[in-house]
Amino acid sequence: MRRGARPMVLEYKGARTAFDMPGWYCDECDESIHTGEDMKVSDRALNRLKATTEGLPLPEDIKRIRTKLGLTQEAAGELIGGGPRAFQKYEAGDLLPSRAIGSALALLDRDPAGLSVLRVRPHVA
Repeated sequence: MRRGARPMVLEYKGARTAFDMPGWYCDECDESIHTGEDMKVSDRALNRLKATTEGLPLPEDIKRIRTKLGLTQEAAGELIGGGPRAFQKYEAGDLLPSRAIGSALALLDRDPAGLSVLRVRPHVA
């Protein structure tokens, strides 16, 4: 087996995406072995496809909005929702935000002053 990357196509609700899948590939057959790190590549590609198909923000949009709001990842998770590590996972593409989180981000992107409403609400740490 040889380490490399091969083209892969994923489908979700009729939408498709192609990407290079890293892994160990057999030169004589179609077998392959993928590590946990390799699988992150396909998981992130699928999450990106799902986000696009479902109208959810992409990881780079989430980071742009959070940065625009002047929030750390932890603060964003506490104020907007999801918990202290959620935005780290959203921005890495490891976790899809809920529709509610996506809607809150869209509203805050349009009107950052809305963050003041979230800041006065009691939060459970």
